[in-house]
Formats: sequence, C-alpha cells, structure tokens
Amino acid sequence: MLDIEGTTSATRHVTDVLYPYARRRLARLLTERQDEPEVRAAVGQVRELLGEPEADTRRVARALGAWADEDRKVTPLKSLQGIIWAEGFARGDLTAHFYPDVVPALRRWHERGARLYVYSSGSVSAQRSWYRHAPEGDLRPLVSGFFDTRTAGPKTASASYRVISAATGLPPATTLFLSDRVSELDAAREAGWLTGALIRPEEPHSTSGRSAHPAARSFTDIGLDLPEGTV
Repeated sequence: MLDIEGTTSATRHVTDVLYPYARRRLARLLTERQDEPEVRAAVGQVRELLGEPEADTRRVARALGAWADEDRKVTPLKSLQGIIWAEGFARGDLTAHFYPDVVPALRRWHERGARLYVYSSGSVSAQRSWYRHAPEGDLRPLVSGFFDTRTAGPKTASASYRVISAATGLPPATTLFLSDRVSELDAAREAGWLTGALIRPEEPHSTSGRSAHPAARSFTDIGLDLPEGTV
C-alpha cells in the first residue's frame, strides 16, 4: 500500500505545481460547473463543514482557498482539485513526478506477484491521473486499486485501514504500508498492518521520529518477502 507525497513522489511537485494550478481554477469551476453532480456534492460538503447551509459560491470559494493554503486534507477540496488536475493532465498541462527509485521497484514487485495499492489524501480520480501520466508511461496496470479519504476514511484513523483490508480481502498482517508520516504509520500498525517509513532528506517530514517503524531512504532499500497473499 503506497502513499504518494513524500513517499513515491516529491511533495514539492504537488505543492509548487499542482496546488497553484488548482487554486487558480477553483472559483471558475464552482461558477461554471455548479450543476455537475460531483461539484454540487463537494459544495454541499463544504457548506456542511462550515456549518453554513446557505453559503454562496463566493463564500465556498474563499473557504476552499483557505483550506488549500493550509494544505487541509478535507474531502471536498480534494475532490475538486482532482477534477481540475485530471483535466490538466489530459490536456498535457501537468505531468506526475516519481522518485527515480520508485518505478523500477514497483515494476519488479508487480512482476514478482505483489498486489500494489495506493492510499492518498488526494482523490481517487487524481491518483489515477497521477499514475496514468507518469514520465515513465502509464503505471495504472501495476496498481490493483486506489483509496482516498472518501472511500476509506482519514489516513490517521486505524478504522480506515480496516476498511481497506475488508475491501481488498487481504489479511492485515500481510499488508505493508509505505508512508513518510508517522501518524499514518501508527494508525496502520494499530490496524494490524506492517509498516515502513520513507525518510527522504528533501521531504518535510524526513526528520520526524520513526523509531517504531522500519525505515528506508529509498525503495531500493526495501526487500519484500512475497509469500502468497502478500501485498
């Protein structure tokens, strides 16, 4: 089970490229496509989070902008960003980023029979676009499934990992979660998963304490024993 930011991919690519791209287009999306079901549902979620059922489009846009600036992992923001990013990838405005050690490892693990999944705070739509538009080509065939905070729940809640285990049908004790964030790894371990911390020096969470979790500086350092049924 793979995290994205700080694990397979550079956080700065997301914060410096994708976030500003979506930020510039949020207000227009809300005004021009407010009748689309996914946009309408996201707006309703924003109003619920604000406790303002009558909030107009301008108020919703301000809230989303503030959450984007704070890098809040709220589902409606991620859903709308996902719509914008998917279209940006399709137009060729955006390209995904993967650390050089990642794609060879994913291909090697896939060839050896590992079932690979992605669990990120970004929407499933955004995850699929990310993996489809990698510089190395379309990586989606390597991935058995994608999960986000809407389909599984918050990444810092152990219940979310139990939801994923139920969805995949795989035993928690044979599922390895790779992430750069201790709070996520703690939650996964509480749910009975194996955990691995990525410590990349250029990443913002690389100096956090990780004594409870085996650590690696790159995917090259990760050796997987792959008995039948292991992710």
